[in-house]
Amino acid sequence: MTDQNNRDVSESDLVKVYGIVKQYRDGKRDFQGINLNEANLSRIVLRGANLSGASLCVANMGSADLSEANLSDANLNVVRLSSANLTRAILNRATINVANLVRSDLSEAQLVGALLIRAELIRAKLHKANFAQANLNGADLRESKLQQANFGNANLSGANLRGASGAAVNFRRADLRGADLVKANLPKSDFCHGELRQANLTYANLSGADLRGANLRWSDLRGADLSAANLSEANLSGANLCGANLNGATLIKASLVHADLTQTNLIRASWGGADLSGATLTGAKLYQVCRFNLKAEEISCEWVDLSPNGDHSEVYHFDRDRLKKFFNQTRPKVQIVVDSPLDHEANLVLAATYQKIAGEFPVMARPPSVEVGDRTTSLIFAADREEDLFPIGCMAVLPFDDATGTQKNIVTLLRQLQSSSLKPERRTQLLSAMGQVIARVNDIKKLVRSTRSESIPSFFRRPTATQLTNSSQKTLTVYQHPQMDKIGSSSILESARSEPATESSLPELAAAIAFIESFDETH
Repeated sequence: MTDQNNRDVSESDLVKVYGIVKQYRDGKRDFQGINLNEANLSRIVLRGANLSGASLCVANMGSADLSEANLSDANLNVVRLSSANLTRAILNRATINVANLVRSDLSEAQLVGALLIRAELIRAKLHKANFAQANLNGADLRESKLQQANFGNANLSGANLRGASGAAVNFRRADLRGADLVKANLPKSDFCHGELRQANLTYANLSGADLRGANLRWSDLRGADLSAANLSEANLSGANLCGANLNGATLIKASLVHADLTQTNLIRASWGGADLSGATLTGAKLYQVCRFNLKAEEISCEWVDLSPNGDHSEVYHFDRDRLKKFFNQTRPKVQIVVDSPLDHEANLVLAATYQKIAGEFPVMARPPSVEVGDRTTSLIFAADREEDLFPIGCMAVLPFDDATGTQKNIVTLLRQLQSSSLKPERRTQLLSAMGQVIARVNDIKKLVRSTRSESIPSFFRRPTATQLTNSSQKTLTVYQHPQMDKIGSSSILESARSEPATESSLPELAAAIAFIESFDETH
């Protein structure tokens, strides 16, 4: 009796399916709300049909052609859609849990808000598919093609994306907690503010990816390619980055607390303001990596690789004091103190002048910070390298009448250093940096004069003092006008107009040598 009932049901389904096929061939496209649960619709062609709200639970639709079909709000739980054609199909808010979509083609399909919990999308084609706000918890997307797909705000927690590939995929604000992305190839993809706690990203290619503000806490990034990726303000606390490639990456204000950066490639990376407290950095490649303004307490590091190619040709070993100094540097700076508050007229001239100088002398591309007091003005120029302090001092003072005296002091001091006990390599660095200034200084002076009118603001005639500060916070005053401490004297301005600036005494040679020897020895 049971067998007879099954045959009756099967024959009934067959008639129903045949009827749908016939209606479709006759031009009907609207099958809204139809119930085809457990029906065998293998290889059926319903291209462009309206199946919105349809119930297709446990149906067999393997190799079916549903391209451009409307399946919005349809119930497709446990449906078989392996190798099906769903290109440009609309499945918004559809329920497709535990469905078999292996090797299906969902290129440019719309699945906004769809439920695909534990769905199988192995080797599926998802080019430009839209999964915004969809729930793919525990879904299997192994080796799927994701070129320009959109998973913005989607739930992919526990999903398997092992070997998935595609450039410029959108995972912005997506939940990828505990997801498996081993060897995923997703260059230039957007993970901005994504949730990737405890995700497995070993050997993944995320080169050029946007990971700003992403939560990668306790994630596994061993051997991952993050070259040129933007990880600004990302949370990488406890992450395993052993052997990862972060060449040219941006880690501004990132949290790397207790992260493992053993033998990580950080060549030319930017990480100002990053928190490295408790991190492990033994063997990290740090060529041309600025170490200013880092939070670096209780770091574990035996040695780093400072060679240009990361080939261990320049290895730098640490003792406790060296380690603390190496990772706790402050940016070197040049400070010019002017014996006058800055007014609006002088400010305009100053900005125009420094803009022209920066155009010819890129080391000064960063504008100065300006602190205006009641009686003085401080102009502070940040430097990327300590050997640029003397050249910046020469150029930064050009708008002022004290420029000649300041430059004379710096040049005289460097000449004296040539025959001093200073290390030859350090002497070469300083003279090489100054050589660029000497070669251009006359041309730049002409530019400065063209900016200053005949009625130059009195601000530029006031006495100045120029002080250099290195990354160890040691200071050297290379010039101070003798009347600098006579602020308010009525004779200063008049004498400056009619006479050359009074010479300032040179700093002691021993003090200059001590200042230079406290430069970062790794540069």
